[in-house]
Amino acid sequence: MEGVRTVGHAWMKGIVELFEAVGLDVAALFAQAGLDMTQLTVREARFAPQKISALWELAVERSGNPCLGLAMPELVHPASFDMVVHVMMTSLNLLNAIERLLRYIRIVSDAADIRLQEEADGYGLSIVLDGGGQPVPRARVEYVVVTIFNILRWLSGRRLRPLSVDFPYPAPADLEPYRQAFGAPLNFDAQVHQLHFARADLAAPLPMANPELAALHDRVAGEYLTRLDRAKTSARVRELVIPRLPDGDPLRADIARQLCLSERTLQRRLQEEGTSFNELVDQIRCELAKQYLSERRLTMAQAAYLLGFSDQSTFFRACKRWFDTSPGEYRQRAGTCI
Repeated sequence: MEGVRTVGHAWMKGIVELFEAVGLDVAALFAQAGLDMTQLTVREARFAPQKISALWELAVERSGNPCLGLAMPELVHPASFDMVVHVMMTSLNLLNAIERLLRYIRIVSDAADIRLQEEADGYGLSIVLDGGGQPVPRARVEYVVVTIFNILRWLSGRRLRPLSVDFPYPAPADLEPYRQAFGAPLNFDAQVHQLHFARADLAAPLPMANPELAALHDRVAGEYLTRLDRAKTSARVRELVIPRLPDGDPLRADIARQLCLSERTLQRRLQEEGTSFNELVDQIRCELAKQYLSERRLTMAQAAYLLGFSDQSTFFRACKRWFDTSPGEYRQRAGTCI
């Protein structure tokens, strides 16, 4: 089971800028998607990926443009990358900048899986988005791909051109928006969204390269990332739930009181982070069960107790749901003794 995924306010502001530029009623779109626009002014605010997907679906429908994510390919959004852009721009070259983007991407969004692979003639940068259990609209991921490409081109100070760009779906009837956005060969029906760059392009020095400033920015970004992880409501709930598990099912009212929140506010904040109190408790138990079942010194009864189950039969049913196997079989698979 994966942790709670969210997207930062800086990235959302870039989306708003695009929607406003094409004449969409952003306030109405946010309201219909269940998003709170006032949170755009809160630096620590985070948004659930499923609601962002809903926002994109509504925007595409209202605009009548299936390629809305590519609507303004020349619009560069450095601010969308929050403080990460400062670390990137003072890097030695684009390869170093991309490596830093991957290191700190959770500041921007932890709902994006971005990977860099070395290839025969250069590098491939793949992008996969988390939809919060829902399909990811094409326009949403295309916006991410073109925005990352534009920031790399902006950082380089040159007309950077990919070797090619991959898309994991059939070629649309109108390819002109793609040609305008990337100016490169287009490959459809690929396995994943991916930008391919020549080795020399990523090795070229950046105009604002500064190792001393980059080191300073690294430190600031690292500290902010730590604070961000601790500030999440789900992270704070996790800290309170784990020590309470041996006493049985943690009560939402008790956790809310410990956080000085009403139950309704706690529920709303967890929903904004793409989860709920019950889902989070279940996720924590699943993660801990993996650890306890891999620890040979713990008996099954002790593991069940530490997880807050009233009896071993309840623990057995939970393991069947989580792992599709019994606790004993899971432990054997992990190479430990019962």
